[in-house]
Amino acid sequence: MTTTPIIFDTDPGVDDAQAIALILADPAIEVVGMTTTYGNVPVETATSNALLLTELAGQTVPVAQGAARPLSKTPNPFPTFVHGVNGLGDIDLPSPKTQAVDQTAAQFLVEKTKERPGELTLVAVGPLGNLATALQIDPNIVDRVKQVVIMGGSVKQGGNVTPVAEANIYSDPHAAQRVFNAGWPVVMVGLDVTHKTHLSPDRMARIQAAQGELGRVLGESYGFYADFYRKALGIDGCCPHDSCAVAWLKKPELFKTVRGHLNVVTEGLAQGQTVFAPEEATFAEPRWSQTPLIDVCMDIDGDAVSQWIEDTLTT
Repeated sequence: MTTTPIIFDTDPGVDDAQAIALILADPAIEVVGMTTTYGNVPVETATSNALLLTELAGQTVPVAQGAARPLSKTPNPFPTFVHGVNGLGDIDLPSPKTQAVDQTAAQFLVEKTKERPGELTLVAVGPLGNLATALQIDPNIVDRVKQVVIMGGSVKQGGNVTPVAEANIYSDPHAAQRVFNAGWPVVMVGLDVTHKTHLSPDRMARIQAAQGELGRVLGESYGFYADFYRKALGIDGCCPHDSCAVAWLKKPELFKTVRGHLNVVTEGLAQGQTVFAPEEATFAEPRWSQTPLIDVCMDIDGDAVSQWIEDTLTT
């Protein structure tokens, strides 16, 4: 079987936990490692959650702890009303038995891409400080990474933490600007598609039943997360944001992408906004179209993606 080797950059987070379960369940994905960042929770909590979820899945994956705060801006309050204080819906959790590797996340990214040049996909589903720091340590990493898949941003959907900004990008817009425009192959999987994808209670019940102790964590944390989405979007279920990034990796035919130029607003009222200029569009000034071209997901077969998530986690 041909496998896709990835490093998963994450801030678990309920939807991160769902995505971690996915990448560990899919035999066609090789999880070379996980790197952790602050975002949904402090980075120490993110690391603990990543280690625990891996253990509950019965696997051994190196976890490297990374960014504890944004590159430049004042940190945002942690979104405890979305994910809980512990990131997993404030359910009871055992402590992990394993520990993070003795290496920062950025160092881990640099080292692993040197070991396997041209092979690794970086799937980043939190604030982008680890990738930005890796670029600073070794700018040549852009030539060694196969592609970068980012869950973050929004083009037409508006924001989910400000009227215009998505949470991961708003958390560290300076890092995001650096990562999106580094010149490596980038795919943005943002709110334009994740808000069209819903994981229903029935699906989660079947996933919970199939996933053992990990399923308990997924199912119980889902309840907290789904309560937020009933109030925020009026849906019965949740948006599996980070799982959509994994889905793009495995099922790109379920997405519609548009190629173009992306800029991140780093200061002011619109801080964190992702401004997208499609490649074929003409604007009054060229400044919108001077960044490297990337692919942005603009549409999705949300039902098919939700079905793929369920199938992967129940097979």
